[in-house]
Amino acid sequence: MSARFEELDWQFTPMGELTLRRRFDPSLDLEIFEVKLGEEYLMSSAFTVAEQALADLGLGATAGERLRVLVGGLGLGYTAIAALRDPRVGALTVIDTLPAVIDWHERGLLPVSTQLTGDARTRLVLDDFFAVMRAAPAPASEPWDAILLDVDHSPRHQLDPSHADLYTVEGLRRLARHLVEGGVFALWSDDPPDEEFLVTMRAVFAGVEAHVVDFANALTGGVSSNTVYVGRHDRVEA
Repeated sequence: MSARFEELDWQFTPMGELTLRRRFDPSLDLEIFEVKLGEEYLMSSAFTVAEQALADLGLGATAGERLRVLVGGLGLGYTAIAALRDPRVGALTVIDTLPAVIDWHERGLLPVSTQLTGDARTRLVLDDFFAVMRAAPAPASEPWDAILLDVDHSPRHQLDPSHADLYTVEGLRRLARHLVEGGVFALWSDDPPDEEFLVTMRAVFAGVEAHVVDFANALTGGVSSNTVYVGRHDRVEA
């Protein structure tokens, strides 16, 4: 039996055609939500272990209470929801550059949308995360205790070429200006640990680790892996 598809939304964006669809996969007995950009699959609710691990590992390395957390990339919402499960989180801001993605959650189209938008700690912001990180923090702004990023496929494979500068020493130094002393930056990647990128991270952050997150892949019948990089901002950059 073939899967049944329902297109929940289609919008043209500066990066191409963005589609949200829901399908029931009889072989898995599972309702799956998927996002495509053109012909490329961006995310699927069938695989959320690593997205949630991004929040768990990032916040697990973050000290303190009433944490202020910034998530770059809203997507299906699983990183944000995992962050909200940490009772120390006092405020969660999620930045996404695509109005459609924020609209999906505000309309309650996705499995975690109501839980996400119904939490008083949550704020969804339409903006370019990478441009925000390039800019100096506003004088009246408070730094973040943790910044969790899940936008690009990996430091080497970006959705848009304009993102590439963040994954350099200078780009990460600019990002670190937005963290409190001792704050944490965590990054999701679809690729295995990248030794060259680890060297780049260690030039900016302390205690850098690349965590391999394994998860069962029901589509292949095997095990798939993602990477979560975590680094701590322990020194003030000029």
